[in-house]
Amino acid sequence: MALYLLYESASGYGLFLAHGLDEIGQNTEAVRNSVSDLNRFGKVVQLTAFHPFESALDALNQCNAVSEGLMTDELRSFLELNLPKVKEVKKSKFRLGIADTKIGSHIHEVTKIPCESGEFILELLRGVRLHFDRFLKDLKPGDLEKAQLGLGHSYSRAKVKFNVNRVDNMVIQAIFLLDTLDKDVNSFSMRVREWYSWHFPELVKIVNDNYLYAKVAKYIEDKSKLSDDSIPGLTDVLGDEDKAKEIVDAAKASMGQDLSPIDLINVQQFAQRVMDLSEYRRKLYDYLVTKMNDIAPNLASLIGEVVGARLISHAGSLTNLAKCPSSTLQILGAEKALFRALKTKGNTPKYGLIFHSSFIGRASAKNKGRMARYLANKCSIASRIDCFADNASTVFGEKLREQVEERLDFYDKGVAPRKNIDVMKIAIDSSQNKDTEMETEEVPTEASGKKSKKKKSKAGTAENGEPMAEDEPNIVTNGEAVENTKSEKKKKKDKRRMDQELEQQDAQNGFNTEQDGTVKKKKKKSKDGDEDGEDLQSAADGKKKKKKKSRSEDAE
Repeated sequence: MALYLLYESASGYGLFLAHGLDEIGQNTEAVRNSVSDLNRFGKVVQLTAFHPFESALDALNQCNAVSEGLMTDELRSFLELNLPKVKEVKKSKFRLGIADTKIGSHIHEVTKIPCESGEFILELLRGVRLHFDRFLKDLKPGDLEKAQLGLGHSYSRAKVKFNVNRVDNMVIQAIFLLDTLDKDVNSFSMRVREWYSWHFPELVKIVNDNYLYAKVAKYIEDKSKLSDDSIPGLTDVLGDEDKAKEIVDAAKASMGQDLSPIDLINVQQFAQRVMDLSEYRRKLYDYLVTKMNDIAPNLASLIGEVVGARLISHAGSLTNLAKCPSSTLQILGAEKALFRALKTKGNTPKYGLIFHSSFIGRASAKNKGRMARYLANKCSIASRIDCFADNASTVFGEKLREQVEERLDFYDKGVAPRKNIDVMKIAIDSSQNKDTEMETEEVPTEASGKKSKKKKSKAGTAENGEPMAEDEPNIVTNGEAVENTKSEKKKKKDKRRMDQELEQQDAQNGFNTEQDGTVKKKKKKSKDGDEDGEDLQSAADGKKKKKKKSRSEDAE
């Protein structure tokens, strides 16, 4: 039985025929020893056909198909042209050796070609890969390496394609830089305080903020130049006139040492650097907030932008965070304490990075662990929605935040919270309504104008003193109207049918005339009837009563 080998290279498909396998006895070790020697291996394996790729894009498409275990049309035509025809699988006189069993099963299903894979086949294909450039005569040295390098780059680039606006790596780098800037700004501010306090020590007690201290130090320069005329300028810097006067008074009786002009210049330059770093830190924080609203809006609205970014950076990516169970997310950032507790058989930590959330700070001491577990559960849900949802919205994050607030009230006051399934139904309905609103924001057509007129007429009848009992929402103990979509649709259909029937009856009886007097009389009488205490239970009953009164008037 003949054995053919299919080899997928960066330059094209190759089909090889293996001879003398009966003499080798399909011994893997014998093949492994003969692979390195081209003279011995060339006698066993020979090239029968080669199909080159047309372009780099074609090579990328073929490579993607092979990696997913799919047979393309080019590969099918190549195999059917160069392999013997298969009538029955059991009576076939050849086999096709392949490296991947997935594509082998697909080839067998479509073309009925018997495929085989195993260690023996893999050793033969390893020899083919080792000497592939020798089998092709027209191939120049270095061409195969260039093709492999180009295909490798394009394949990896295509595999990591994603939405540019949802790159979580930007959030990871931004939060790392934000933490570094916080440390640097604090240390540099302390250096400015110590440096300038040699000249003006009383300023430290008057101005507590680091950024304002650097700004004031740069403005004052030499304290001996301060006078009452500099109070307006200090007021603009500080925003407080009393503090400005206090600084001027303290400068007059200061115990600090005088500094040379070059020392003052250095202090001013360093203070300016600290101010620039503080301003850049604010801009970076704003950038982080916008990126988190793009990447993980639900997680940001639930737990905050900074804590959410810390969770993403600690997990490595938003996808990794979404894969984490809530028990793992709860102790992210407390790995040292966890393994120390496991080693010493002590109490495991209750929270990690989520401890910085305001919810855990607001919980009482005995409920902090329970609150951390509940909050980690909601964060896990929010991260999965952000990672795998197509449309980014903050609806689920806001509803999950409401649930956490209700849980806090439950721990403190004993107020029963809503169930998760009810809250999620409301969130899904509101998100769907938002999507439909976005889709239907178009220029109004004639049909929409007619619909709006009908709605106005219905609203007018309601104003004329005919309350619609069906429009009243079902009141629930929680204070929210729970709407059953199926029942509402049935009610709307019944309402439309009733309106159509009543309109037809009115047209038959001649009530749709354009006489203003009769219409006004009808309205007045309906109002009088309402004043007399006749409660109309539905729109249909009200219209029937109108008809009876109008008929009595005609009879008179």
